Amino acid sequence: MSVESPAASGPLARRVPKTGEPVPAVGLGTWQVFDVASDTKEKAQAQETLKMFVELGGRVVDSSPMYGSSESVTGELAATLGAKAKLFVATKVWTSGRQAGIRQMEDSMRKLRVERLDLMQVHNLVDAPTHLATLREWKNAGRVRYLGVTHYHAGAHADLEKIIRPGDIDFVQVNYSLAEPEADRRLLAAAADSRTAVIVNRPFAEGSMFRRVRDKALPAWAQEIGCASWAQFFLKWILGHPAVTCAIPGTRNPKHVVDNLGAASEPLPDEATRRKMSDYFRSL
Repeated sequence: MSVESPAASGPLARRVPKTGEPVPAVGLGTWQVFDVASDTKEKAQAQETLKMFVELGGRVVDSSPMYGSSESVTGELAATLGAKAKLFVATKVWTSGRQAGIRQMEDSMRKLRVERLDLMQVHNLVDAPTHLATLREWKNAGRVRYLGVTHYHAGAHADLEKIIRPGDIDFVQVNYSLAEPEADRRLLAAAADSRTAVIVNRPFAEGSMFRRVRDKALPAWAQEIGCASWAQFFLKWILGHPAVTCAIPGTRNPKHVVDNLGAASEPLPDEATRRKMSDYFRSL
């Protein structure tokens, strides 16, 4: 997996294996944090976060109809900021049946205010064969650029592997972190073998990793790989795996989005350093 910077001051990027398209290696998840349609103050905070994300070169924004108002809020804020053309917008289909899936996907695209979606994923593999058949038609027709499958739990990794092995899936989204490293057993290798891009969800294990390191200082050697915070330590460990395309930490805090994007920078840890990071985290 090649790494490059799309701009002199922008975050490091990874290439989508099947097309070579570069995408910044740290994106933005919207679960819970952008479900703020009814709260003016929180929506303003989300707008500032998205503004900062785009200004610093972020592109990949991931949502789902499962996430309440997150899709509509993302679409509205991107339009308000004039940022639609700069984003790589990903969402999901999360229902059963062909027609229900079509209705939901069209509704998501309306909420996100896009006529052509960058990435549509089958959320948690719900009725995956049905929706993937539709998405292959949509991709051929130019309605979506990429198709993918997702899950958030290690118990589904074998199912994800089976789906991506044939090589006709563009993206797989999976949980992977120092706290949940199971994807490294087989799934990430399968993604590399099948030239499937990997989006990492739950990079902080829903915040539990920060609770584990609360009041603990970073090890001095973390500076050698450019870590200025625990968030960067956690993200750089993920990005150090060559099969990973993009990690999508969720946040509505502008300071946190700046910190997260700071992890998409050289140097990234080599395998020996990743083992050292893992051993250190487990020792805490």
